[in-house]
Amino acid sequence: MSVAPHSAGEVVSPDSCTHLTGRDHVASLNAALRSLDAAVDTLDRWGRLLADVLCGDERGRLLAAGNGGSAAQAQHLTAELVGRYRADRPPFSAICLTAETSSLTAIANDYPADELFARQVEAHGRAGDVLVLLSTSGRSPNAVTAARRARECGITVLSMTGPAPNPLAAASDEAVCIDSPWTATVQECHLVALHLLCAAFDAAVLAEPARVPRSRLGVAG
Repeated sequence: MSVAPHSAGEVVSPDSCTHLTGRDHVASLNAALRSLDAAVDTLDRWGRLLADVLCGDERGRLLAAGNGGSAAQAQHLTAELVGRYRADRPPFSAICLTAETSSLTAIANDYPADELFARQVEAHGRAGDVLVLLSTSGRSPNAVTAARRARECGITVLSMTGPAPNPLAAASDEAVCIDSPWTATVQECHLVALHLLCAAFDAAVLAEPARVPRSRLGVAG
């Protein structure tokens, strides 16, 4: 089957084709990154918020969740906090709600599908904690239910989604919405956004005066 060529830089719509060529994919990503560029200040603020919560007297916690590829990215985020992003620093409490298979299968077996993340949020989250949800559509029922449950529990909800408006963005305290009709492009931008969030968190934690004891940074007092 022949595919009609598209002009350089043109973003192809899923309505007009079922797949992207390599050049189409790059053009789609370049266009979507412009919407992410507008969200850099928001992500910087989210990083400072996470630092306030995780370094505060209560030593709060980050929860994260998503479905499919977004589940992998949620786990990527929590790994960056429990491990490290770039600079060495202490570990912080971060739980990916898609990683504990026994809980996932028990909840899926005994409760409605929408409860998959919400029940874990209610179990692990405390008032003042932060929940990060990822959904390329912004319409995943289990993510929307988790957002609503979290806010009922006094947990701040930050979401990364596809184009706005969408139900998850509406149910969240704040959302970064990627303006692309292509799922893969949205996921790629979400990964960049997660790294920007981690960089902002590290900058806030490691700024002088340090938010954690210098002994825990491996620096002599």
